[in-house]
Amino acid sequence: MGYRIKVLLGCWFAVASAAAMYAAPTAAISAAPVDAKTVADHLSSVKSMSGDFVQSGPNAERTRGRFFLQRPGKIRFNYAGQSGISVIADGKSLVVYNRKLKTSRLYALSKTPLKLLLDNKVDFSGNRVKSIRDDGAQITVKLSDRSTFGNSSISMVFDSKSLDLRRWSLTDEKGLTTTVTISNVKQGVRAPEGTFVIDYTANREFNTTTK
Repeated sequence: MGYRIKVLLGCWFAVASAAAMYAAPTAAISAAPVDAKTVADHLSSVKSMSGDFVQSGPNAERTRGRFFLQRPGKIRFNYAGQSGISVIADGKSLVVYNRKLKTSRLYALSKTPLKLLLDNKVDFSGNRVKSIRDDGAQITVKLSDRSTFGNSSISMVFDSKSLDLRRWSLTDEKGLTTTVTISNVKQGVRAPEGTFVIDYTANREFNTTTK
């Protein structure tokens, strides 16, 4: 579980050939170029949302839970069951808590591809865009920035008609991919107070205690 979470972050980024779940047919890039700016602008317009998620890992393992997202830079994943794991980004940092094991790992959000999903103004232009594919049912946009994230990348999949986000996949430097598929999504929601708060003191204490 710890590795799946690590992957989900981008320093951690990863899940099995889950890319095959969303990859467009080999024919792929549509004859009429996808209007990437329209897709990016639609995603940017969704300032907050919540829903359910299923995370698929490199070995086809699956975990479920609830997520909350708020622009800019904030997201939270609460994993179901007895794992005691939550992932929180507060706009500056991203932390993985494991309350069961009493561990906490902190990352700079700006150094993870997840930042590209959480930017206030999502940008699907320039060299960071590696590919855009439209198979008529869904649009897949792959983004990376070697200077910031190394060989890690993020692919986002959107419904071709509504342009709503359906899932994203984070691939680490080893080529392992973690896919997060979202459902029962509500937009424009207000997350409960404290949803995106990172306890930096607890993070220091966890890491001091475990060293």
